[in-house]
Amino acid sequence: MSNQGRKDRGWRKPRASSEVLLTARKIYVLPTKAGFGLLLALIVMLLAAINYQNSMAYGLTFLLASLALLSLLHTWRNLWQLQLLPAGVSHCFVKQPAGFQIKLLNSPRGAERLALGIGWHGAQPQWLDLAKGAEQVVQLHLVGQRRGRLAAPSIRLVSTYPLGIWQAWSHFQLKQSTLVYPEPLALPLASQVAGEQQDQQASQARQAGVDDYEGLRQWQAGESLRRINWKAWSRGQGLLVKEFNQLTGSQQQLDFASLSGDVEQRLSVLTHHVLALTEQQQSFSLHLPQTSIGPGQGLGHLEACLQALALVGEGHA
Repeated sequence: MSNQGRKDRGWRKPRASSEVLLTARKIYVLPTKAGFGLLLALIVMLLAAINYQNSMAYGLTFLLASLALLSLLHTWRNLWQLQLLPAGVSHCFVKQPAGFQIKLLNSPRGAERLALGIGWHGAQPQWLDLAKGAEQVVQLHLVGQRRGRLAAPSIRLVSTYPLGIWQAWSHFQLKQSTLVYPEPLALPLASQVAGEQQDQQASQARQAGVDDYEGLRQWQAGESLRRINWKAWSRGQGLLVKEFNQLTGSQQQLDFASLSGDVEQRLSVLTHHVLALTEQQQSFSLHLPQTSIGPGQGLGHLEACLQALALVGEGHA
């Protein structure tokens, strides 16, 4: 196989896997700019040694060449046998960064790893050191450009340790994905919300409570004595208790079909109201194409609603 063929094979997009162990076949090494400068200097020194037949020039040239080759081995071993695992993700809204956590594991039998750089392929890496037998979690960020599932792109791990004249690297892809929620859009709910729902909200149902006085009824064993009407008892009317009622409104309903605009705008409006109602600690239902959630409230209900909003049209909502 030609050198160009080997290079193309090395840069082929890797398959996503649940874990990565950097073996010899997954690590590539090339000289850096400083390395190419050193190589040019060695060639000039060798030509000068040959021209002048100077044994000291030969010795210095071969000594520097030996150090360069020894540095190549250390640069390669700085990545060899490193293990990388997915360690969690964080969700985001459109145009905000999502987080991908990656765990690096160094074998107890391995050496200390210094000046490791990790980042998305084509982006600036984060630099770190990894002690012998240690593990470290690195978080990489990626901006969600569109709603839905966001898979982690290829990752590049590099090192120029110890002299900076060689660069060893490996690229791989971990099986990681996160959700990008719709961007919240602060618009009021459309006026064509189902008339039946508006009527239910306007007509409030009465139930037992403590707000408005409704009348008297016979006391029953086990009820609190504080609610007994003692004036009525003093008049010989028996033990009567005061009965009250309270007003309760119907559940808030967020309905995709009741909104106008394109799909993304509707989802953005619903996302805004889901966040607002959760912050207000109100119970609500969410109705989307092919799925309905609620009624409910709290962080668990919020997470379920945001996930459903993110996956509308992807067959997973």
